[in-house]
Amino acid sequence: MRSAAEPRTGRLARLLATPPPGPFDRRVWRSPLRGPWLASVLSVALLVLFGLAAITGYLSNVAYQPGLGTNSVTGGGLDRHLFGWSWPTSPAWLYAFTQGVHVVAGVAAIPILAAKLWAVIPKFYKWPPVRTPAEVLERLSIALLVGSSIFLLLTGVLNIAYWYQAFLGFSFVPAHFYAAFVFVGALLAHLVLKLPVMVRAFRERGVLRPLLEDTANTKPEPFREDTSAPLEPMAPTISRRGLLGVVAAASGAFVVLLGGESIGGWARRVSLLAPRSESPGAGEGGFQVNKTAAAAGIDPREVGPDWRLEVLGARTLTLDRGALHSLPQHTYSLPIGCVEGWSTTQRWTGVRLRDLARMAGVPAPGRMHAQSVERVGQFNQATLNREQVVDARSLLALKVNGRDLPLDHGFPARVIAPAVPGVHNTKWVARLTFS
Repeated sequence: MRSAAEPRTGRLARLLATPPPGPFDRRVWRSPLRGPWLASVLSVALLVLFGLAAITGYLSNVAYQPGLGTNSVTGGGLDRHLFGWSWPTSPAWLYAFTQGVHVVAGVAAIPILAAKLWAVIPKFYKWPPVRTPAEVLERLSIALLVGSSIFLLLTGVLNIAYWYQAFLGFSFVPAHFYAAFVFVGALLAHLVLKLPVMVRAFRERGVLRPLLEDTANTKPEPFREDTSAPLEPMAPTISRRGLLGVVAAASGAFVVLLGGESIGGWARRVSLLAPRSESPGAGEGGFQVNKTAAAAGIDPREVGPDWRLEVLGARTLTLDRGALHSLPQHTYSLPIGCVEGWSTTQRWTGVRLRDLARMAGVPAPGRMHAQSVERVGQFNQATLNREQVVDARSLLALKVNGRDLPLDHGFPARVIAPAVPGVHNTKWVARLTFS
C-alpha cells in the first residue's frame, strides 16, 4: 500500500508544482506596469471613493428608511431609530447632497476598479489556488469583495438610468443596502490582509517617485510570487504616469457623463448619459419628474373638480382645493432629492402639515402617513416622522413657482418637506393621517 501511495503523492506534487497552460502560467502576464505599487495607488483611490460611498450610502438609507434597524423598511416603526437618532430636516439640501456625493463617488470608482482588477489579475490565476487555510479565507474575502463591488456599481448605474425595474427582479434599495454590508466586511478583511503589502510598496518605491522619475516610471517591479509583478516583463508601451492619467480621465468622464445631474449647473448640461435634465422639456413644469401621471396610472377624473382630501386624526376632515386655498399659505424654496442622485430646487406654496394636523385635532403629531390617488406602485404612500411633520417648511403643496402644480408633479396636491427623499414627497395626495 505504501509503495502505491507514494507515486500518487508524487504525481499530485508535480501537478501542483506545474501550472496548467493559459492564464495560470505567470509568463502570460507580461505588462511591466503591474506590481504592488500600481495596485496600491489604485487601492488608495478606491478606498477614498468607496469610503465616501459607504458613509453617504448609510446616511441616505437612514433618511430613506426612517425605521432602519426595526422590523420595517417602508417607513413604519418611526418611534425607534438605529443608534438612537433620526434624520434631520436641516439643512433642507442634506439628502440631495449626501445622495449626490454617493452617486458621484460610485460612478467615479468604476474605471478605477476596472484598472485595479487589471493590475492584480495575475493573482486571480495563482497556482495552486490555495496552500493554507489562511489563503482559503483570503480567497473568500477577495471573491466577496470583487463580487459585491461589481454588484453595487452595476445596480447603481442601472438605478441611475432608471433601468433596474426592467433588468432586476428585486427591489433596488434593500438589495443595494445589504450588499453594502457584505462589501464593507470584505473590504475591512482585505485591508487587514493587504495593508502590509501596500506599506512595503510605498516604502520601497516611494509614493510619487514612480510617477516623477522617468526610469522608475517604466521600470518593472521585482518579481515576487505573492504579487502581480511580471515574471518575464515586456517592453513598456505606456508609462505608469500615462496609465494613471488615462484612468483619471476615464473616471472624470464617467462623473460628467453619468453623474452630472447630481452636480448640477454646467455638468448637468453636458451629462449626455444622464436620463434627466433641467431643460424646458424635462417635464410639464419645466423640471425633472421621475414618474409621470400616465406612468402612475392616474385617472384625470380622480384629480379633477370632484377631488377631495381626507385628513384623519382625532377628527376627520374633508377638504377640496378651494378649502385648502382658503387656509394660510406659505412659500419655501425646497429641493427634491432622488435616490438616483439628481435633485432640483423649486419654490413651493401650500398649507403647513402641522396646521392640517392641528385642524384634525392632533396638535403634537408623532407621525403622518400620506396616501396617494395612485393605487399601485412601491411609493404610492409614505410616512414622515415627527420632526418632518412639525417643521414649518413641510407643506401640502398646491403650487410650484407661483402656478398650480402640473399634473405630472402631483396636482392637485403633493407633500413637500425639507431633506426628505423625493419618493417620500407623495404626489396626488388623497389622504393624510396624523397620529
